[in-house]
Amino acid sequence: MDKNQQKQEFKIRIYKYILGLVKFLSGLPNISMVREIVSQLMRSGTSIGANYFEAQGASSKKDYQNFFNHSLKSTNETMFWLAILRDSQLIPKEKTEECNLLLKETKELANIFASSILTMKGKRK
Repeated sequence: MDKNQQKQEFKIRIYKYILGLVKFLSGLPNISMVREIVSQLMRSGTSIGANYFEAQGASSKKDYQNFFNHSLKSTNETMFWLAILRDSQLIPKEKTEECNLLLKETKELANIFASSILTMKGKRK
């Protein structure tokens, strides 16, 4: 698989992840504490994709790397909020597995961003 194909598949993966996150969040209870966490998750979760998509139009290598750094920070924040949502037991039990799957995918995305950043910095071959 060539680099362009890999980039396209990663772009699709992120897009599907965000759609899954939005669907998950829209099905949660409409209580104030959950709404606050959902609001944070919408910002951080969608920021993952927004920054990655913006990287595609970066004006320099440094700019490109900065967008990846922002995406990584957003994945870390998203993992935090998903864990809070799950561990606070504010969501219905039947939503816990879906939350765990989103956490797993967020972690995988974080690992990809971190690995890419190391490669860009030349610390990994």
